[in-house]
Parts: sequence; C-alpha cells; structure tokens
Amino acid sequence: MDFGVVLQTDPPASLVVERMRQAEALGFTHGWTFDSCVLWQEPFVIYSQVLAATERLRVGPMVTNPSTRDWTVTASLFATLNDMFGPRTVCGIGRGDSAVRVTGGTPATLARLGEAMAVIKDLVEGREASPNGTPVRLPWVRDGRLPVWMGAYGPKALELAGRQADGFILQLADPYLTRWMVEHVRDAARRAGRDPAEVTVCVAAPAYVGDDLAHAREQCRWFGGMVGNHVADLVARYGDTGGAVPAALTDYIKDRHGYDYSHHGRAGNASAEFVPDEIVDRFCLLGEPAAHLERLAELREIGVDQFAIYAMHDAVDGTLGAYGEKIIPALR
Repeated sequence: MDFGVVLQTDPPASLVVERMRQAEALGFTHGWTFDSCVLWQEPFVIYSQVLAATERLRVGPMVTNPSTRDWTVTASLFATLNDMFGPRTVCGIGRGDSAVRVTGGTPATLARLGEAMAVIKDLVEGREASPNGTPVRLPWVRDGRLPVWMGAYGPKALELAGRQADGFILQLADPYLTRWMVEHVRDAARRAGRDPAEVTVCVAAPAYVGDDLAHAREQCRWFGGMVGNHVADLVARYGDTGGAVPAALTDYIKDRHGYDYSHHGRAGNASAEFVPDEIVDRFCLLGEPAAHLERLAELREIGVDQFAIYAMHDAVDGTLGAYGEKIIPALR
C-alpha cells in the first residue's frame, strides 16, 4: 500500500513545501493539495517548488475540476511540470465543489467531466485533442504521461471512473462503503473491456494519531461536512430511498442545513456540527497506531492501493511522524 498526504495551500507556501519534503523522507509517495483558487493559493505554482525539493514524490490536486481553468491550461500545467521534473504528476479530478460553488457556479456534468479527462490526458501525453471541436496538440511534449484519477461517490460517477479513469479517489475510509464503491468501479471496468486491476484505488480521509478520541473527533468532524456536500447532491439526484446509494452514506445528512465554504476543510467548521461521532469514526482513522493499522489492513484487503491522509488538524506533524515510524513500514 502506498501513502499520500493532502494539504491545503495556505500561506506560507514554504510550509507546504517543507511538509511535502518531510513526507517523502517519512515514506510517503504522493503529495496532494486542495485546488480551490479563491479559498487557497494556486497549487500548480507550489507544485514546482515541491518537485524541486523532492526526488520521487508524485504531486497533484485532490481534486481539480473541469470548470475553473481552460482544459488546455490544465494540460499545459501538468505537461510543463513533467517536462521540468520528470513524469511525477497525477491529475486528481472531479465535478467540482468549493472551487466552483464559492463563485456562484455549479459542479460540472459527468459528460463534461469525462470529456475534460480525455482532453487533458491526451494533450499531456502528446496526442491531439479537440476541445470545443478544434483539433490542438502541445507540440513540445515528448513521451508525456499523466495518470488521471477521478473522485466519485454515486452510481453514474463510479461507472465513469471504472470505464475511463486510471484511478478512483474515494474521500472516506469506511470499509463497508469502500467495498461497495470499489466493486461498482471494478464492474464498470469489466463492462468496458478493461482489466479492473488497472484502476488504482485511492482512499483519502483524515487520520489523527493520539489517545484522546473525543479531541480527535472534534478536529476531524469537518470532513463529514465536506463529504456531506457531495452526499446532498446524490440525495437530490437519486433520493434517500430505493437503494441506488447506500443508506450508510446518505442517512447522516438529514440534519444538514446549508454549508459555509469560508470554513471549508477546517477544524471547528460550524457547518459540520450535524455530523455524528459515528460518522467521524467510520469516515476517518483515529486513535493509537494499532487502530490505524487494523483499518488500513482491512482497506488493503478490499483492494485499496493508496491511503492519503487529509492533514487538517492540530497534530499534523505528529500524525505524519507516527505514520512514517510505525504505520507505513508495517504496510509496505
């Protein structure tokens, strides 16, 4: 199992770069960031510094979207980084949440997301693509490579991920839901004539190492609020009965009333007060290292290839250090 760390690009950017450098030294293979240009600093600028400060770490957004940048701009950013530092980028992408909602937009359709993934990958890998119906190519790309990993929850999104994406990003660490969603992605890959093993599975969730579970829950409750934004979209599309989406995912948002993106992804987010302790415990990894090892072993058995830690709490360095010392060596 590989391990990644997910950071927000809060200033100073130098701290993001240093934590990514330390993560590589601790055994992490991937460095991810949020990508929301109003709430945080521009990640692609920071990626260049991270790549310069590391040797093997792969970097990318968790996740970007098809709406806030022209697809040719996104492709050129990835291709430029790969040309400068070797093929060490990964494109995590989804329909869009905070990046589009804070400016009054809405998430992209799955059709548009699928088209964007194809165009971005083709251009970065040196092939011709036709955004807006006009054939274009990045003429300076040589031997380009870009894995595209798609974030998904609902049945139609899981179908698209299995049919087209190189990887599947699931933003929660509940074993029951992970199994359900991984099976949907693999079934879609089979129907598309693909080998399901070719689709990398990445679970991303907060991890907090420590013995004070009540405090850890409060530090990570924000995550249930963030996931709740996507769940609310699913309920609006599929309803909360009928079995299209598991009740284990949808039931907890019944007391959700709006969401304030000014506190998005931050401990103490008042918009996440509706999230019960049970959801925090299911969606996140909390407690002493043994508890983390037990959950991660279960996720690995399900088929998870990478666990990426959302590091947005008051014990970032301690948790990353514990993973480097006690958890990563045991699972690699």
